[in-house]
Amino acid sequence: MSRDAFYITTAIDYVNAEPHMGHAYEKVGADAMARYQRLRGKDVRFTIGTDEHGQKVAESAAALGLEPQQHVDRIAGRFQEAWKQLEISHDDFIRTTQPRHHKSVAELFTRVQSAGDLYLGDYVGWYCKFEETFWPETKLEQGNCPTCNRPVQKITERNWFFKLSKYTEPLKRHFQSNPEFILPVARRQEMMNILEEGLEDLSISRSTFQWGIPFPGHPGHVVYVWFDALINYITSAGFPDDAPSLARYWPADYHVIGKDIAKFHTIIWPAMLLSAGLPLPAHVFIHGFVLTPTGKMSKSLGNVIAPGEMAGKYGADALRYTLLREIAWGQDGVVSEEILVNRYNRDLANDLGNLLHRIGTQIQKHFGGVVPPVAEGSSGPLESELQQASCEASRAAAAGYEAFAFHQALEGAWGLVRAANQYVDRAEPWKWAAGKWGDGLRLETPPAAEQARARLGTVLSVGS
Repeated sequence: MSRDAFYITTAIDYVNAEPHMGHAYEKVGADAMARYQRLRGKDVRFTIGTDEHGQKVAESAAALGLEPQQHVDRIAGRFQEAWKQLEISHDDFIRTTQPRHHKSVAELFTRVQSAGDLYLGDYVGWYCKFEETFWPETKLEQGNCPTCNRPVQKITERNWFFKLSKYTEPLKRHFQSNPEFILPVARRQEMMNILEEGLEDLSISRSTFQWGIPFPGHPGHVVYVWFDALINYITSAGFPDDAPSLARYWPADYHVIGKDIAKFHTIIWPAMLLSAGLPLPAHVFIHGFVLTPTGKMSKSLGNVIAPGEMAGKYGADALRYTLLREIAWGQDGVVSEEILVNRYNRDLANDLGNLLHRIGTQIQKHFGGVVPPVAEGSSGPLESELQQASCEASRAAAAGYEAFAFHQALEGAWGLVRAANQYVDRAEPWKWAAGKWGDGLRLETPPAAEQARARLGTVLSVGS
């Protein structure tokens, strides 16, 4: 029997910088959800990748004396290595420079054009090359980009436009009839306010540089980088050639993104899909930012935390656990090396590590490292309490995952860790050399969980 499909994506990362903690936070959270759904028996497709076109990329490559493709190959490799280091279990790493994506973009444009939603016009306005974003003058803040506060350029170009305004009312209806399309629900009103203001048509081509996907049928124009990048989600699902895969995985169950790109994913991307006659994703989950105790991470402030450095120093488990335990998804949260060390020592080393050491040592000593079967009728009140704690922890963890509340899922799982430590203190199992154990840590800390299961012969039963 075919398993139910579950398709989850993260935003693809723009290759203008090294992997940072915000990238890591998003990947770790989506990875935890993908692992949870696999444990539930779902046929999971989990996609990440890199966004590799645009003016800024071309300029960065030129400054380094490289061709753009050489430059993006180098940076994409660093992202791939970072996610390998963090044990991210993705099924596809898509790059927007791949031929399969070029073909996908061309096909989607054909459909959008067939819908009568493209026209040639003059764009006069402001452009931020750092954010690759067009801005009307009314949105500028003291003449700068409202997102990154850098100077913007005034440009006049003959561009192709997408009739985004046409989809104002259809999107309103979709928001109203699908109240959980945007999660957390608190984010929904912000996007609805944008719709209430009315949408303006969107310039979707550039003619002043050439590093991008050629605009289908119109030499001299390349596709606007954001329009190109958003299409990656259907490319990975199989669009346009692999119809069985597309039918199985699309629409996506979740797009997982940061709050700074919410408009692109909840308004522009759905409008593109409506124009092309494709179904919309079920949910867009918008997470917050990773901050430091002194505020936003910034190279100029010297407070940037490199995920690779932290994982190399303390291990992937420690970083994954800290990111998901410390920050409530959907909100901003603070992470620092000090916070990571405290979590590592208190939870992973003292609580979990001490438990595994105490039990593992006794299993090795008395049973040659193999957990024997528990004799029927040997369980008493203490074992019943532990079994009850295991069931409660499993239910709490599952409820947390279903709500994208990873901090709550971990707190639920830690109820079992605490109960197991208390059981060892009270039962002193080394005196009778028998016992049975469960662990609740397969999702956020996979390397540690694999070792624990190998040593203790445990199996996590989520939701049972």
